[in-house]
Amino acid sequence: MTEPRQGIVFTLDGVDELTFTRILRDLMSDGVFRKPLQVQAQEPRPGQSARLTLAFHPAGRTQAVQATQQLKTILLRYGVQVDTVHVPPG
Repeated sequence: MTEPRQGIVFTLDGVDELTFTRILRDLMSDGVFRKPLQVQAQEPRPGQSARLTLAFHPAGRTQAVQATQQLKTILLRYGVQVDTVHVPPG
C-alpha cells in the first residue's frame, strides 16, 4: 500500500495572475520539480491568495526540501514575498 502524500504549502499574498503564470512556467521547466514530486497550484482570485503545494510521499521528503529551496529562488526572481509556508512534521 502506498503511503499518503504530504505537502509543503506556500501562500503567496499579492501575486497577480501574470506573475503567477511566470512562476509556474519557471517551476515546471525546472527538473528539480520532477516526479515523484507533484506541484499543485491555486491561482490568485479575488479575496484568495495564490498557493503552491509541493506534494510528496514520505520517502521523497529530501527531494521536496531541496525543491523548496529552488522554489524560494524562483519566487525571489519575481520579487515575491512568501507569507506562509506550512511544512508537515516528519
